[in-house]
Amino acid sequence: MVDKRHDVDRCDCSVIHEEIVNQVKAKMPLEENLYDLAELFKVFGDSTRIKILWALVEAELCVCDIAVLLNMTQSAISHQLRVLKGARLVKNRRDGKIVFYSLEDEHIKQIFDQGLIHINE
Repeated sequence: MVDKRHDVDRCDCSVIHEEIVNQVKAKMPLEENLYDLAELFKVFGDSTRIKILWALVEAELCVCDIAVLLNMTQSAISHQLRVLKGARLVKNRRDGKIVFYSLEDEHIKQIFDQGLIHINE
């Protein structure tokens, strides 16, 4: 018996739509930028990091506050904040002995807003 499910993904034409392919190729970001984008989306692929970012959309918070909010250890939160900081999604500022975290810029909130619009469609 032949499995026809795989035939759906194949193009039966032998003509290459050269004009369209060239238009897309001209607009395609550099390979390095696409790699960086994939890495950014990997950071968003963790629910704990998403929760932390969501909290930081709402307010600037210290590690202790985030730990209580998410019912996690400060160590676990600190680890995730290092990942987020490495991805340039969060920044920190020191006020005496307390380190406060906030979003790096408004783009992160926009990414969240667009994601929520998409999943709620």
